[in-house]
Amino acid sequence: MVSMLEVRDRYMRTEQPPVLLAAGTVLLRPLGMAGIPAIVASSEGDDPTFASRYCGGRCLLPPRSEPTALVDALLDAGERLSSRLGRRVPLMYGEDYFLELIYMHRERLQEKFLLLLCDPDVAIGLLTKDRFDELARARGVPVPRSLDWDILSEIDGPVLAKPRSKCDWHHSMLQARLLGDCSKALVFENGGAAMAQASVASFRDQLVFQEYVRGNDRQLWSFHGVSDEQGKLLASFVGRKLRTFPPLTGESSFIEMIENDELAAFGRRIAEQLPLKGPFKIDFKTDPESGQHFALEVNARFNLWHCLGAANGLNLMEVAYNYVVAGRRPPRLSYRTDTRYFSLPLDWRAYRALSRQGQLNLADWVSSILFSRTVYNVFAWSDPVPFAMAFVRKVRKLFSLMMACGRQWLSMAS
Repeated sequence: MVSMLEVRDRYMRTEQPPVLLAAGTVLLRPLGMAGIPAIVASSEGDDPTFASRYCGGRCLLPPRSEPTALVDALLDAGERLSSRLGRRVPLMYGEDYFLELIYMHRERLQEKFLLLLCDPDVAIGLLTKDRFDELARARGVPVPRSLDWDILSEIDGPVLAKPRSKCDWHHSMLQARLLGDCSKALVFENGGAAMAQASVASFRDQLVFQEYVRGNDRQLWSFHGVSDEQGKLLASFVGRKLRTFPPLTGESSFIEMIENDELAAFGRRIAEQLPLKGPFKIDFKTDPESGQHFALEVNARFNLWHCLGAANGLNLMEVAYNYVVAGRRPPRLSYRTDTRYFSLPLDWRAYRALSRQGQLNLADWVSSILFSRTVYNVFAWSDPVPFAMAFVRKVRKLFSLMMACGRQWLSMAS
């Protein structure tokens, strides 16, 4: 399938080829901050990322419901770009949907693009959470104990239930009927409480169950890095979640980078044991009583933390670009920790949830925000148009919904 590809001529330089980026503004901006040209690939013609000052071109893809056509369009774009430049360009991505698609078609895509990917056995182990448990245990990575449905009634301690697959559950019946808005998992007082909930029983084949690691959101850490094709680490940093929504099981709403030699060493050890190649994020949690660290999940892709890293002086997307394009390894890199990532809609809801539990008052929530330098998912003072376009798009969708409801009401009334 021929891709709809538009690129500004000044971004087509052989010595600095553009990135084809299948992601939004939160990953486009780190490239722009490093002066790296980028072509945004999206299935949405009104994607606000197209309006960013850092967007050097657009590649309109088929809808995600047509994965074969979408892959063909990516291959066509790669062929056209490489023919024009005389070399392959990097392909970067920020969602599990694209990660799975790339792994499924890795040989064809690697012919057209510069990619750093995990070995097939590791890649397969990272795509679903039950496979990750098997991979982690085989490689000596500490993870929470997995629990079969048949033995849940015997578990007296807290139990965590989460989707088996990383893809295609966010807008599924599982999300709507069981997990609820924004939640990634559910925590139950014990195994019996999990089994007693009818909706859990009905979705049990789509879930994995684990012993819950004690502690709140501040015991949640992450290790971010980029490794070469031998699994040797090129650069890395450590991050900490300050708040999530819903608390304990939700999306990051307020996060920061930290310096911690022990946590960094733990992350490096896991990355080497698996091993991981290319970009990755390792989520882990520390049991506050035992002090033991447990790996919860590994994502082998770029993510919103890279925008925070770039704002704090360590741009992992730039490290990855320099390595795949020119084979350049960075010197030992340091980073600041004075800038945080903040999502106002999510964090407001996180505050309300914590306030109801008596864990956070309004004054403390406001002060945590006011006295922080922050970066955001869509908004940026230096690049405001994508935020404005996103707002306009939401208004249009709301208007269309209201018109549809009005037409339905009139048809029923008549």
